[in-house]
Amino acid sequence: MKKAFSFLLGVVSGAVIGAVAAILLAPYPGSELQARVRTRIQELIEEGRRAAAERRSELEVQLESFKRGTSSAEPSTVREPAPPQ
Repeated sequence: MKKAFSFLLGVVSGAVIGAVAAILLAPYPGSELQARVRTRIQELIEEGRRAAAERRSELEVQLESFKRGTSSAEPSTVREPAPPQ
């Protein structure tokens, strides 16, 4: 799970950096560039909100499943607490 999250974070970060670089390096007038940047930022914010809402729904389902005792969590995702040192 941690590897998948790290990979996804890397992909999203790379996409954001690439999009910003492409917008800033494009030959557009200042006002048009500002409008494009503003639009792209709004799109990214909305995309982030949708992804967060989707993930929240998934976690709520998992939480309800866990509360009922029918957890579908993989054994590798359930960790024992570390012993005290």
